Amino acid sequence: MKQLDNMKAPFFSILSLSLLLFLSLPSPSLSERCNPTDKKVLLQIKQALGNPYLLASWNPENDCCDWYCVECDPTTNRINALTIFSGQISGQIPAAVGDLPYLETLIFRKLSNLTGHIPPAIAKLSHLKMIRLSWTNLSGPVPSFFSQLKNLTFLDLSFNDLTGSIPPSLSQLHNLGAIHLDRNKLTGSIPESFGKFTGSVPDLYLSHNQLTGPVPKSLGDLNFTTIDFSRNKLVGDLSFLFGSNKTIQIVDFSRNMFAFDLSKEQVSNRARFARNRGRNTPAVAGNGDGTALGLHRKVGEDSWGDGLTWACFN
Repeated sequence: MKQLDNMKAPFFSILSLSLLLFLSLPSPSLSERCNPTDKKVLLQIKQALGNPYLLASWNPENDCCDWYCVECDPTTNRINALTIFSGQISGQIPAAVGDLPYLETLIFRKLSNLTGHIPPAIAKLSHLKMIRLSWTNLSGPVPSFFSQLKNLTFLDLSFNDLTGSIPPSLSQLHNLGAIHLDRNKLTGSIPESFGKFTGSVPDLYLSHNQLTGPVPKSLGDLNFTTIDFSRNKLVGDLSFLFGSNKTIQIVDFSRNMFAFDLSKEQVSNRARFARNRGRNTPAVAGNGDGTALGLHRKVGEDSWGDGLTWACFN
């Protein structure tokens, strides 16, 4: 009997150890962090984009919080970032993107085969802070629905084929730090409302478009840090953007048809201007003859009063 008890002891020890190891194994249903609704939406996005190799990690058998190109909130485990960058992606931005309600960052970038318009479904993403849809072949207008996304701090729609005018309603975005609409085919004038931002005053990048008319005087009511209006068809006076009370630091007005005189304006010593590529004309910051001029801070040459030298260039 004692011998039998001695034989049972190792058996039960092995059984207990095996049971302990089994219970310690992760259960797929218990360990997965990914929200099942978010996973379903991501798989719809993958299918809509033609199941590209870039999204090969989007395997329904795996936790979507571990997939490439997405991030999960560490507390809620909801998808809060979708970043699709530089891959062989064709087609349009899927409308299903708008069904990721906790998204804060949305990026489709350097995707030359991404076409179509910016989908209205993005307007549902009320938590969005960053939108970067750039270096694609997106076309159509800049949507006015962006003004509904009150948490936006960064809007980048540069290097696309967007057309039409700039929506004045973008000035309703009170938290914006920067607006990039450069390198498109936008027409019309700069909205008067861009001088009426409340809250933060965003950096404005509107270069390489087909914008016309004068820059609204309302912009002189704000203190911008960076403005790039280069390579458009803008005209008129810009001296109202400068002065002793202004904080502007970086500007590029080259390749337009501006005509104005800065010789009597005080300009911040922190200001930096577009690269000089031509002759120096210290007092005149534009020639009005259709030749686009820019400004450039130069050190150690002839200056006027404020310690800066301005160079105008074609």
